[in-house]
Amino acid sequence: MKYVVYLVFAAMILMNSDAISQNDYRTHVVQKNESIWKIAEQYGLTKADIVKLNPNVSDKPAENTVLVLPKSAKVLGISSDPIDFKKHKVRRKETLFGIAKKYEVSVEEIKRYNKELYARELKKGERIQIPVYAKPRVIQVVTSENDKPVIVPKIGPTPVTTDLGKLTSHTVQPKETRYGIARMYGITIADLEKINPQLGPGLTKGAIINVPAETVMETAVTEEGFMFYEVQPKEGFFRLKVKTGLTEEEIVALNPYASEGLKEGMILKIPKTATAVVADSTEVVNLENSIVNQSTKRVAVLLPFRLNKAVTDTSNTSSYVIKKDKLMALSLDFYSGVLMATEFAKDKGISIILDVHDTEYSSAKVEQILRQNDFENFDAVIGPLGQKQVEKAAGLLKGGSVPVFSPLSNKEVKISRNLFQTLPDDSMLEDAMIEYLKEQSTGKNIIVITDGNHAAQKAKLMAALPGAKMAKPRKEGFLYVQDILDQIVVNKENWVILESSDPILVSNVVGVLNGLPIEHKLRLFSLDKNEAYDYHDVSNMHLAKLNFTFPSVNKNYNYKDREPFLISYKNKYGVLPNKYAVRGFDITYDILLRLASSKDIYQASDSDFETEYIENKFRYSKKFMSGYVNNAFYIIKYKEDLQFEVIR
Repeated sequence: MKYVVYLVFAAMILMNSDAISQNDYRTHVVQKNESIWKIAEQYGLTKADIVKLNPNVSDKPAENTVLVLPKSAKVLGISSDPIDFKKHKVRRKETLFGIAKKYEVSVEEIKRYNKELYARELKKGERIQIPVYAKPRVIQVVTSENDKPVIVPKIGPTPVTTDLGKLTSHTVQPKETRYGIARMYGITIADLEKINPQLGPGLTKGAIINVPAETVMETAVTEEGFMFYEVQPKEGFFRLKVKTGLTEEEIVALNPYASEGLKEGMILKIPKTATAVVADSTEVVNLENSIVNQSTKRVAVLLPFRLNKAVTDTSNTSSYVIKKDKLMALSLDFYSGVLMATEFAKDKGISIILDVHDTEYSSAKVEQILRQNDFENFDAVIGPLGQKQVEKAAGLLKGGSVPVFSPLSNKEVKISRNLFQTLPDDSMLEDAMIEYLKEQSTGKNIIVITDGNHAAQKAKLMAALPGAKMAKPRKEGFLYVQDILDQIVVNKENWVILESSDPILVSNVVGVLNGLPIEHKLRLFSLDKNEAYDYHDVSNMHLAKLNFTFPSVNKNYNYKDREPFLISYKNKYGVLPNKYAVRGFDITYDILLRLASSKDIYQASDSDFETEYIENKFRYSKKFMSGYVNNAFYIIKYKEDLQFEVIR
């Protein structure tokens, strides 16, 4: 009796003259409650392998159904080696079985390329490699009277109408992937799939596909040490810098065609050592739910308490000395937050040994402390505060890979792989705000006002917002009402970007804008909310009326919140915590939870996730050939009730 079966064969087999015999197949009689996945596991196949030979089979076939199975994947024209790999980020409650089912591979295949999974379970947030095999093309196999299969292949690409211009054919070479081919011809993956409807997730050596007639790169194969990255929607050079640690100049040097800007779907070549994050969004996690490492954590705190001054200054009381010495007061506030974090961590079952040292705000003292004490077995060092002291500590502890956290400095420091900068730098905040303005500026009338000390910011703004207008301060250093009215457009939102650290100019502009009629729809922005905005002549009511918007490393907590930390702090110290106490808590609690959720702090900072506490959030990435930086920050808007609203 004649019957028709639809199989899928790789292009390499289609062009191979070797005959396929009946001996290459076997049959299986489905048992009660047996699923396709269970059968696939039994024979070392995937669900896709079975469906290729039994196209109408369900996930749970009826008992006694007879299935045709290949004796090996080779029968289906599938190479035993993957042609590429996908990265999969493990989600909460995911299992190996579920992931294998999603990608139509076996559990054993996942373990083969993630060998640590032979010895342990999956961990939420980790990234594992999923092998990608050549996706075969459909051919028809007609079984004749004598049960010998006769193959009728569909060979070659399927031409389609395209807006990419003239097309030609490309024969897939060894090690080529669709990412590499898309990059070679200057198109996106979506373009490649559009002109090759038969294209699957993988490519087979020798397959012939449609491509544009002209190439933009010489090869589709990456060099050793590099990988391909697909640009995501609305992704600019700033976001890529956050993800990879590579500057715009470094990206363009590796990808010259990116000099005209990044486009969604563009394929870039980047170093494998760069921290490329390919997830569409960053997952915010609560590490309190991920405590697995119960070992005692040993943490050192290096702060400039300057107790030597309090002891030697006998003419004053200690409380007076603390009030007079701002650095001492800051350190004590920060340390109060550290202590609260250790108490909260202990409540979660985390055992801690805390060593505290007074650096006296001296690099020599820092060196003395580190040389006279054995820091080899410390899990983390918080501090010192100053840039030079941080560089000294990170350099001296680099050999033992002890992580050093810089709590309050965001200045560039010397390269040190064990250094964690907990504050995003100013340029990151500036670029983030400019990116936001670019995204939101459509239909807005942009007016830029800068003083003489902000030429760099002015240049960046005018380059990013080419349609922006300038309102230049007069020689006296301020503007008149008419200077701004001349730039305003009626019936449009008028966005004013003010870049100045001069309190007189800031006060002047804020006052003028507030005196203008409400129908002008004015809103005020800045790349840097500096001390000039705290000047006594600058009214917070006026800033709120203008929906003043700016980037910030932290948000302000609402004192009305019934947050456990705020309640505990006030009960213990009699006052609500200031920003230094809150930062001491946030940094320390985050470090302790990261240590408790992973083997060490480095493993806890490799995955792309974000943590958030009272006023601060943390998302670390490793800089290229350097240490770790915190890429998490806020864009904040003043509300009319004088509260802050986080808008990003």
